[in-house]
Amino acid sequence: MNTPQSTSIPRRRWGIGALLGIGVLINYIDRIGLSVAAPQIQDLFKLSSVEMGLLFSAFAWSYAILQIPVGMVLDKFGPTKVGRYGAFLWGIASTITALSSGFAGIFFARILLGIAEAPAFPVSSKATGYWFPRKERGLATAIFDAAAKFSNVIGVPLVAVTVVSFGWRWGFALTALLSFMYFFAFLIFYRDPSADPHLSRAELDYIQQGGAAPEGKADNGAIGMLGYLLRQTKVWGLTIGFAAYGYSFYLFLTWLPGYLVQTMHMSILKSAGYAAIPWIFATLTDLFVGGWLIDHLISRGCDESRVRKTVLIIGMLFGLAVFGATQTVDPVWAIFWISIALGGLASAAPVGWSLPSLIAPKGGAGTIGGIMNFVNNLMGAAAPIVTGYIVGATNSFTNAFFVAGIILLVGIISFVFVLGKIEPIAEPAASQHP
Repeated sequence: MNTPQSTSIPRRRWGIGALLGIGVLINYIDRIGLSVAAPQIQDLFKLSSVEMGLLFSAFAWSYAILQIPVGMVLDKFGPTKVGRYGAFLWGIASTITALSSGFAGIFFARILLGIAEAPAFPVSSKATGYWFPRKERGLATAIFDAAAKFSNVIGVPLVAVTVVSFGWRWGFALTALLSFMYFFAFLIFYRDPSADPHLSRAELDYIQQGGAAPEGKADNGAIGMLGYLLRQTKVWGLTIGFAAYGYSFYLFLTWLPGYLVQTMHMSILKSAGYAAIPWIFATLTDLFVGGWLIDHLISRGCDESRVRKTVLIIGMLFGLAVFGATQTVDPVWAIFWISIALGGLASAAPVGWSLPSLIAPKGGAGTIGGIMNFVNNLMGAAAPIVTGYIVGATNSFTNAFFVAGIILLVGIISFVFVLGKIEPIAEPAASQHP
């Protein structure tokens, strides 16, 4: 429960939380730029559909492959260094795209963007673990996770207006400018708590005494930590459960406009407007259910593990509301059911991203985040392919949504029975007995 003493603590940590959220927002705007600019690029360089498919997928290749190595690097060097280099490379990748003269340059830039952005979520997760006590971890995590959802609301229109008004190169010039601005903001303002000269002693004590993740690297090295964590059932419970969330999330991210056009017979422009509604709802549930509500219940004395797992499971169950969309041809009702489904999944997402720093032994949060996000992105890559195959074979989204529902059920089972209690994994034996 909040006390007068805790409410009088300085709030620099929330400025850091906002900084991380802005970073993820820009991160996602960088990613969607190619989708918006694709028609102009394809026409200018006379690219085939196959070549465009390669450009669209190039980011995902390097991004997914690097998740585990990046997590290990993050645990060795920390979020300050890794976050700086990553943000600088975001801007370089967008600049190369804006200056490219054909397929090869854009393809290289997308590979580089995947490399540069691979640390983004693990950095935010690990930094949040350093900067926030356990009872505030829900909202702190929701800030950067909700930014990913909100990017679908403001990012596409922002880049689209720039591309239509000034041309595709200026769309990438805009994302490069935003990336470099964030790089300088991160360079100036972010430090780990123990190294931040502007953090008061009172706030540092409040953060550390509230169960913040310990700073520093693992005692037994990155490779040893990876091997140790891969043997922990708790890590696999989190990974499988979060991957199930990722499958449905990427299904909506990639196929929602197509579903509205094909099944609801909307124009592309109208579908874009309708598709924004579930993402707005997802942003709100991410912040207020996955964030504020969790922290509120924990501060009132509710069992931390039970609260987080309950929101995880109920959020995933709400994801099954997508079945309702298969039973209607009314776009208003379809958006209603999809909003409930995506809102439920969004409320579960910040819990998932808060768990690496909550269950990791010292120096292991980045590696757990990398493992989790690697498998999550594999499922994210599979979701649009499987959905496309099913829709192409059946001319219907019903079975595609059914598959997503089955995967969600597997994820729920993993969270309930494999993850277990949300508590730190024991330190590796080597670090217990140096």
